[in-house]
Formats: sequence, structure tokens, C-alpha cells
Amino acid sequence: MSALNGTKPIPRDHGKLADFILFSQREFLLNLSRDLNKDNISFAQFFLLSYLATSKELTMTDIARKMGHSTAAATGLVDRLEKLGYMERTHAIDDRRKVLVRITPKGLDLVSRLRDELQDRIADAMEETKTSDASGFMTAYRQLDDAAIAR
Repeated sequence: MSALNGTKPIPRDHGKLADFILFSQREFLLNLSRDLNKDNISFAQFFLLSYLATSKELTMTDIARKMGHSTAAATGLVDRLEKLGYMERTHAIDDRRKVLVRITPKGLDLVSRLRDELQDRIADAMEETKTSDASGFMTAYRQLDDAAIAR
């Protein structure tokens, strides 16, 4: 059953939706890849920066867990981003052995700029669709997002 209207979706629509997701994801990721290359960072590094932009600070263990990497691999990501000035390490006040990582203002600026560029591309793509289609898509997205939050 569809959570949106109580009816069972037509399988053909699943294929169309899958095609839409794959096409739009490809387009947005190609553009993001070009933008990341200009700033000399990888998807994994950008993902970490984006996550840190919404967190105060994280331990290396937290970062490794979030990224699905070993602590050593996470340390490599942080080393590179720290050298570029996008994040910094500090020590916890209560335990000097614990290393905390936080994003710098330069890192926040990068995440904000790239997110704004992505948002602009999405807005451009939405303008190319019929108003009713775009409105229906956003309504469906909000309902799915609300349902995910409620879980």
C-alpha cells in the first residue's frame, strides 16, 4: 500500500520513478563532482564536512562510525581536510587523550556554497516541470519525510 493515498502503486510507476531518481542523481552528482574537483576534495570528504556542518564536534570514533571506515581511514580524511583548512582538531577538556574534530568557518563556507549551488540546480530542474507536477512531488516528499521522522 502507498503511504500517500492508501492505494497500491502501479509497478510501471516504480520503474519510471527509478529512472527519474537515477537520471537526476547522475546529473546532480556529475555537477557536484565538478564542483568538488575545483576545491580539491572527494565525495567522502564532502560528506564528512556536510555532516560536521550540522554537528558541534565529533570524536574520531564517531567519524569512523558515521563514514563506515576504520579509525585510521577516518584519520586520513580528517588529516587532508585539516591541511586544506576545512576542519580542525582539539582535545576534550575532560580527557586530553580524546581528539575532537570540528568544521572551520572556511569549511562551513564551502559546504554552504556547494549546497546553495545544488539547491539552485534543483530549483532550475523544478522550473522545467509543470507547476502541478512540482507541487505534487514536493507534497509527496514532505509526507515521506514526515513519516520517516515519525519512525
